[in-house]
Amino acid sequence: MKLFASLDPKDRRLLLGCIVAVAVVGTMIAVFARDENRDNPVPSTYLTGRHGARAAYEMLKAIGYNVERWERPLDELAAQADAQTVVILANPNPGSPADFKAVKDIVERGGRVLLTGWMGGALAPHGNVRLSTRLGQACMLIPEGFDPLAGSGEVWMVPSAAWGMDRPRDRIEYTCAGAPAVVEYASGKGEVIWWASATPIENGSIQRAQNLNLLLNSLGAPTNHRFYWDESLHGEIVSDWFYASGTALNLLKGGLVGIALIVVFSFSRRRGPVRDLPAPVRATPVEFLESLGSLYAEAGASSTAVELAFERFRRRMGDLCGLKQATMSAEDLGHALRRRCPRAPVELERDLTACEEASRDETLEPSKALALVGALSCHGEALEAAARARSERVVRG
Repeated sequence: MKLFASLDPKDRRLLLGCIVAVAVVGTMIAVFARDENRDNPVPSTYLTGRHGARAAYEMLKAIGYNVERWERPLDELAAQADAQTVVILANPNPGSPADFKAVKDIVERGGRVLLTGWMGGALAPHGNVRLSTRLGQACMLIPEGFDPLAGSGEVWMVPSAAWGMDRPRDRIEYTCAGAPAVVEYASGKGEVIWWASATPIENGSIQRAQNLNLLLNSLGAPTNHRFYWDESLHGEIVSDWFYASGTALNLLKGGLVGIALIVVFSFSRRRGPVRDLPAPVRATPVEFLESLGSLYAEAGASSTAVELAFERFRRRMGDLCGLKQATMSAEDLGHALRRRCPRAPVELERDLTACEEASRDETLEPSKALALVGALSCHGEALEAAARARSERVVRG
């Protein structure tokens, strides 16, 4: 069946050319375009790249944490916060003073907040964030003190900031090259935990060492708490399709619109639809068989009909016995079929030998040729049915 058979050949070539061009352009864009999901450094729960936090979010849900994404303004969360509220602010990017006030209100109402990175330290109530001397360098943290958070185990991090050491109320849980990397302190009725970076919760690092233990100990017990992973300070994130938007998606939309216009104009410039001519009426199967039989009868070619039927039977049965394209005599074919189907009729070998001899008999009578061809057809159907039944028994067994 020809593709777009109703179109004029020139229109068909034009349409196919446009489709190929769109496919080539789309493939080049997909290959060379920048992968936002892979390269985006934001630890967002929507991202599955190396720096994303989708694995941590899904893991918390899987092990029983009542965690959800928060995408509305942060002050709305602060208005409903209480001692059971736990908020994760991974590398936040606050856009207004209202965000700073919202975090402070959450803590003063008894909530616990986990903040990471330089901006997380700046957003923390009474924060004491400093520049890091290990910026961009992976560091195995050294535990300090006896708090449960310091007992999380071996933790790796790439610090993007540090914390001051001049406040006695700040409990330093881990250090990197002597600089605080994990800090915990009380503020109002709540608790603030700060990490030097979000490395332990990134997809590419959460399985390293005991990074997951640090996250779980920072959040606390899963029971009697409500956990919110803030996405409102990561920019405009509505759904997974947010990261699919961009140049590639716009070009795809434009290409589809262009194809639709080409199809419309290809049809609309004509007066009416182009249809193929009706196919000529062919003879019925019975009429065809009668015509074929009369040709054999007039030519006196009964042996030829038997020869063709026997050759076709030999190819089918050869395939059935696993002897494809093998040239076998009637005797060899009978032995092969008997090994394959021991319960075949006893007259199988006799009929095969008779067909082989009849195919060389130029004086063969039509009635005898018809009988031999019918016998071959019956043997073929019986042998194939037996082979299928045997295969089904093997599968069930």
